[in-house]
Amino acid sequence: MLKRLASFVITVLLLTAFIPSASAAEGFPTEKFPYKEMQIQVMPEFDYPEKWPEDQASLLLGYYGTFTNNTGADYNGEIEFPAPVSDKNFEIYLVAEFPNEKDPEVQRPFEINKEKGVVTWKPQEPIKNGKTYSFVVEYYTSAIQVADTKKFDFKYENLADTEVLDIIVYAPLKSKDFKVEPAATSTSDSEYAEKLHIYQFKNKKQGEAVNIAATYVKKDNTSTLKTVSEQTPPNDENHSGVDGKSATDQVLNNNKSEQPIIGTSGAIIIGISVIIAGVFVFLGLKGNSRSTKSSGPKSKNNIKKPTVGKPAQKVNKKDATENKKKLRAKLINGEIDEETYEKEIEKLG
Repeated sequence: MLKRLASFVITVLLLTAFIPSASAAEGFPTEKFPYKEMQIQVMPEFDYPEKWPEDQASLLLGYYGTFTNNTGADYNGEIEFPAPVSDKNFEIYLVAEFPNEKDPEVQRPFEINKEKGVVTWKPQEPIKNGKTYSFVVEYYTSAIQVADTKKFDFKYENLADTEVLDIIVYAPLKSKDFKVEPAATSTSDSEYAEKLHIYQFKNKKQGEAVNIAATYVKKDNTSTLKTVSEQTPPNDENHSGVDGKSATDQVLNNNKSEQPIIGTSGAIIIGISVIIAGVFVFLGLKGNSRSTKSSGPKSKNNIKKPTVGKPAQKVNKKDATENKKKLRAKLINGEIDEETYEKEIEKLG
């Protein structure tokens, strides 16, 4: 009898050893990663990826979050971030993390899980227990309904308890009668009459949702960045250093700062976004940017600069090798210094 009982116990233990734990089955434990801050930028017709349908307006969404690891242990798993991955025109531009406050973002390899409706990636280093982790996810969708009046609905359901939540809705250049419902907490006007509708919330609980409906009139689907690139800023004291050159000219002549490895067109577009925030005072606010890149959200006066351009690619060994070759060429041509070269090579591994 005892032998049979012992045999039964051993069999049960062997079978249960192959059953995944509850935490593993549930995937990323969102509730154990409360957000210190989340800033979301909603940017209709701000930019278009390559081969985007001409008759469809794009909606670019940028999520800049900082959460804390409250799991009770170091976390070395994947992060899952919800996104409308089933949208027929859905396209990721960027998935990246911020190793520290002084450095620009570092791209991470990512995967799209249509079954779960999430984008997943693994941090370069384990997230220490009790420490924060900052990231950015940017993607395009075709959520804008195009007719005589264009409209879109934006919904954000709080992923976890969040101390500070800011949502900034951009009005496209050359748009008219831009309206949002409900009304924003505040608005800001730039010198070129673009308006930012800024929603600010504190201590939002997990599962709480924010719904925003927007409508506007715009005769075509020209992007804000294209409109800006074709403009010549006025030659006055508010635009000192511009010298009457176009935004593209400024980028081509002055783009000497450290940039990610992208094509010329991508560099131009990223530079234009900087000029929007700087020379053109596109945001209408005095941003506290640490580079030409996005940065962790802080307050109304620290609205992030969208990182736009060539769509981000999954990082693999072949891409890393090619990027190393490009970096070497830039070093030889004097486009970057040796210190920058070594830092970028270290990031590629």
